[in-house]
Amino acid sequence: MGTALVYHEDMTATRLLWDDPECEIECPERLTAALDGLRQRGLEERCLCLSACEASEEELGLVHSPEYIALVQKTQTLDKEELHALSKQYNAVYFHPDTFHCARLAAGAALQLVDAVLTGAVHNGLALVRPPGHHSQRAAANGFCVFNNVALAAKHAKQKYGLQSVLYFSWHRYEHGSFWPFLPESDADAVGQGQGQGFTVNLPWNQFDPELVLVSAGFDSAIGDPEGQMQATPECFAHLTQLLQVLAGGRICAVLEGGYHLESLAQSVCMMVQTLLGDPTPPLLGLMVPCQSALESIQSVQTAQTPYWTSLQQNVAPVLSSSTHSPEERSLRLLGESPTCAVAEDSLSPLLDQLCLRPAPPICTAVASTVPGAALCLPPGVLHQEGSVLREETEAWARLHKSRFQDEDLATLGKILCLLDGIMDGQIRNAIATTTALATAATLDVLIQRCLARRAQRRILWLNIRGKDAAIQSMFHFSTPLPQTTGGFLSLILGLVLPLAYGFQPDMVLMALGPAHGLQNAQAALLAAMLRSPVGGRILAVVEEESIRLLARSLAQALHGETPPSLGPFSKATPEEIQALMFLKARLEARWKLLQVAAPPP
Repeated sequence: MGTALVYHEDMTATRLLWDDPECEIECPERLTAALDGLRQRGLEERCLCLSACEASEEELGLVHSPEYIALVQKTQTLDKEELHALSKQYNAVYFHPDTFHCARLAAGAALQLVDAVLTGAVHNGLALVRPPGHHSQRAAANGFCVFNNVALAAKHAKQKYGLQSVLYFSWHRYEHGSFWPFLPESDADAVGQGQGQGFTVNLPWNQFDPELVLVSAGFDSAIGDPEGQMQATPECFAHLTQLLQVLAGGRICAVLEGGYHLESLAQSVCMMVQTLLGDPTPPLLGLMVPCQSALESIQSVQTAQTPYWTSLQQNVAPVLSSSTHSPEERSLRLLGESPTCAVAEDSLSPLLDQLCLRPAPPICTAVASTVPGAALCLPPGVLHQEGSVLREETEAWARLHKSRFQDEDLATLGKILCLLDGIMDGQIRNAIATTTALATAATLDVLIQRCLARRAQRRILWLNIRGKDAAIQSMFHFSTPLPQTTGGFLSLILGLVLPLAYGFQPDMVLMALGPAHGLQNAQAALLAAMLRSPVGGRILAVVEEESIRLLARSLAQALHGETPPSLGPFSKATPEEIQALMFLKARLEARWKLLQVAAPPP
């Protein structure tokens, strides 16, 4: 269904009319730089472009008071001195004769995007707007923001489409209350009021199962930004976007908020739109080591939210102790030791130059199976591939495991090797292949050896899911019983598999579903979908033939970029499941630092 881009050039009309160093960074070039970036990379032409329309005063009234709407409307007739005097009544705000028009366009763009997604016209999208909205209040402008675009969009979705509760989460800089806007309601213990208790979360996670995801897409945390003074690189926003795509059937509406370094903003917007379009995420750069303050923030959020969420009542808080990090690790920074924005500025351009927005491979997802493609009910765009490597080459690899290959398995092995080569050569993004139960272990050995023989591909993450088969436990090879509960399975993915995958930074994932693997369709699809992020989509799934008819469509859809189906009602992890995960984390976290983010308490 595609990705929508909602925009109107009139939103570049407002500009600061007097000298104010605090407000001058909110300028029209923020939009033009982002749009130019999308055009230069061919991303705009891949989107459904919608021209924003003004929100009506009735629609603005869904969130804002009539008196405030009238006040903003009056700015159309004020002169420069009057505008300046009114602006000084608010915190970090400036008004312009075109503010009311532009702010109505920004709000209208958010509402149009919700309409487009919830009517099925598009799958997701970005509203490229200004002024931003997330700081504005019911009866007051604040922090460059006039009308609260995302709050209006949420209210619109509830009123027009019957969506139910709203979960609000925010990832932001706080510094224990010493960073602007110095609000106590920005802290982890602010959990909402009345019926909304537990539905305000000041740090995001993936457990609400929403009907629609609205993103206040602020990029002032991006590297080089003079406002946020943080160091999130553009590819971070690609990974955050892809992790959200497993929610709400992929229905995501992102609305531009902050972001005041023009080059960094443009690159970050491009990364988000590229991901919404379904392109693979680029690798994350830098050390995969959580800092002490991040662990403290996560634990604070969990402590505040645990009373409201069964899924958090499972003893998976971060480890906090004097030995969590050495002093040297505690001071590690992505781009040097200095916290100043100047260091980020110096490092920005060469970093962004490395981020190549690669075109999609000729084939996104391919399937090689003895079962006909029609019988597998493959989704559109998935190719049932018949290609094979040369017979002589297949036989040479098979001779390494002569006693474990039957003659009839050679043709299948040749097809799988062809898929593997296609992924490594960039001709195929990911693939699914079948093999017989007897040949599964030998096939996996051949695939791993062939990967390691290729100079370009050295780091292979191998997930071998084979029921209750035991495996040697080490830093690189371990086994755990497959959880049977929803909570246990989510804990396995979010608390073990994903941290290991991001920490290992593999070139590709080899996912083997062997005899009695025990995965349900939705579980296999979610696992494949989540693994697309750390590996840029390069996944080869090898499935035992007896399972392929049941798994093929769900697995192919997930690899192809579609949202996996719901896991169903949430069931809390059993003590045995949590104990098994805690045991593995305790063994592995010394080597894989990201496991400390979701490690059990001491």
